[in-house]
Amino acid sequence: MKKTIYLLLFALIISACDDGFEELNVNPTKPTQVSVANKLTAAQLFASSERYDNWRANLIYQSTMMQHIATTAGYWDGDKYTWNRGYASSLMDRYYGNAVKSLEDMLVQLDNEGAPDEMKAITRIMRVFVFSRLTDLYGDIPYSEAGKAVLEGILTPKYDPQSEIYADMLKELEESAAALGTGTSGFGSADIIFNGDQGKWKRLANSLMLRLGLRLIKVDAAGAQAWATKAISGGVMESNDDIFFVPHTAGPEGVNQNGIGEVFQADGNPRLSRTFVDFMKDRNDPRLPILGARRGDGSTDPADLIGFPNGLDAQMLMDMTGEENTDAYAEPNRNIITGLDAPMIFQTYAEVQFMLAEANVRWGLGGDAETSYNNGVRAAMEMLSLYGAAGTIADADITAYLAANPYDAANALEQINTQYWAATFFNEYESFSNWRRTGFPVLVPVNYPGNVTGGTIPRRMSYSESEATNNPDNYQEAISRQGPDLLTTRVWWDAN
Repeated sequence: MKKTIYLLLFALIISACDDGFEELNVNPTKPTQVSVANKLTAAQLFASSERYDNWRANLIYQSTMMQHIATTAGYWDGDKYTWNRGYASSLMDRYYGNAVKSLEDMLVQLDNEGAPDEMKAITRIMRVFVFSRLTDLYGDIPYSEAGKAVLEGILTPKYDPQSEIYADMLKELEESAAALGTGTSGFGSADIIFNGDQGKWKRLANSLMLRLGLRLIKVDAAGAQAWATKAISGGVMESNDDIFFVPHTAGPEGVNQNGIGEVFQADGNPRLSRTFVDFMKDRNDPRLPILGARRGDGSTDPADLIGFPNGLDAQMLMDMTGEENTDAYAEPNRNIITGLDAPMIFQTYAEVQFMLAEANVRWGLGGDAETSYNNGVRAAMEMLSLYGAAGTIADADITAYLAANPYDAANALEQINTQYWAATFFNEYESFSNWRRTGFPVLVPVNYPGNVTGGTIPRRMSYSESEATNNPDNYQEAISRQGPDLLTTRVWWDAN
């Protein structure tokens, strides 16, 4: 996908050699700069990204660590807490070369062209989202000097402390929300997420502010409350119509395909984790036959759907059951949720409602906690219709679920954030971050032979191995400040 997007962009550029004949070499009917609107489309697709990092960072590592997915395949390191540096660094390897670079370039171009503030605000919000994924996964990262090799000649960017990155990201969201109004931005339909709708971008800015504000709960509870208050006051997502996602299509190959869908085109090993399936079966969750299907025959009857234990390889499975075949277990439903045209979801209204419920439990903010919790569960089920008619859950089934699984004020934070985990299936970046922040759901770690974490769930991913040789001084400064470049080192906001 990355190569295709670059080819599409370069096709819009008319380049000319500079031998002193500038006037002869410039075609006055063609642009000398790619339209910033086209660059936004590319940046949004870059944020969704391709098979490479969706396979490695999102699924191989985080989905199995969070016990949404399980497999015996040895290269699925997250299922067993083993270490593959290339897999662990895959988001960093992809995002800096495309999404970060594109967004930094856009901000300069928007300034040079005197673009309206609303276009800059939308770009800044996308930039915060991209960097928030990076810093949440790795901790201290190149931020203030990132993506500026061409713009400013910075080839070895410094690693900024996560505390400073968070302060700036929250400031960027506050200023961007203030710059947005109503109507359609200058990006128009080139904005494939919200079609230039300024109101939706404003609500997204505040919703991301709520997410990042709550991330501070362990290290700055007062700051978390202040930012949550500001976000809620500014206006967050109001319905599933505000969901932050990139739409995709099934073809042609390599153009606008969902990177997770591409993984399932190539890899038949993943199964649904027993932890996840049992959570849904124990509650008669109507999402189960949408999210899962039996590998062997495609059955979606909940009685046929068995989750696979995390932390096993083929030999261990053979020793336990007498067979290596895993076709009897449930896998992600290939007829509904793993298509090349599936949406790539970044933040949902359901998540926002769960955060509002938590803010009310903690500080009395955001309205009634039970109402927000119920709204979140309902929205999490209703949003599966984004996958098409087969993903639609009847209102009566949702109502029955809420009646059978009512809000429990005595265990509110655990219940809210366990539902958050269920709602962020496939958006494993957010599942992993929210689990580290809250400790919920309560997951039982695996202790696979040869794991590198002492049988504990990892707390971060590791930097690109090339950084130690290509950017050694800044790399060493980062690890001396943050801690060893290991899966067990905690990022700043994930204090013990």
